[in-house]
Amino acid sequence: MQNKNVHSDQRYVDGLAQNDTAIINAIYKNFVPKVVGYIRKNSGSEAQAQDLVQEVLMVIYDQAHQQDLKLTCPFDAYFFLLCKRKWFNQLKKKRLQKVTINEEIVSEHKEADQFAFETTVFEEKQSLFNDMFKKLGKACQDLLKVVFELDDMQKTAEKLDISYAYARKKKSLCIGQLTELIQASPKYEQLK
Repeated sequence: MQNKNVHSDQRYVDGLAQNDTAIINAIYKNFVPKVVGYIRKNSGSEAQAQDLVQEVLMVIYDQAHQQDLKLTCPFDAYFFLLCKRKWFNQLKKKRLQKVTINEEIVSEHKEADQFAFETTVFEEKQSLFNDMFKKLGKACQDLLKVVFELDDMQKTAEKLDISYAYARKKKSLCIGQLTELIQASPKYEQLK
């Protein structure tokens, strides 16, 4: 992460490293509710979400101290992705619990490094997606926004007052256009 511009949200990492109460309170106020909501929607409880948040904050704290973490993306994206991946790993371990014996946890520092890298790539891909999405026609944008929001083609068709068959066909055409725009972008080759 050398030579990259440090994001203005570095203040959250620095605040955690310094045990700054105001920064920690700001993190809990601004970013934790999104994580708690996500975990609750994905087979978790509020208590599990709070525990996970604590673990992730400790990983960031350790990384800031031991590896001089410099954030190159918004803290929200970095924090949420760390929490999301950690939650998926916990769910995966629960499913395998009957088969595996208690194993030592892989170093969280290496895991956090990987997450930070993946977050940066995720942000760049999201930026490319958003830029190309804006190049689509209004009809495609409107349809895809509803598709992404509802994630159910029948409900999408009903909300847009169109037939299910037309909604599926139009979605396929719009996704195809979006894919072509993304793949034609010079940024796409850099992100592969």
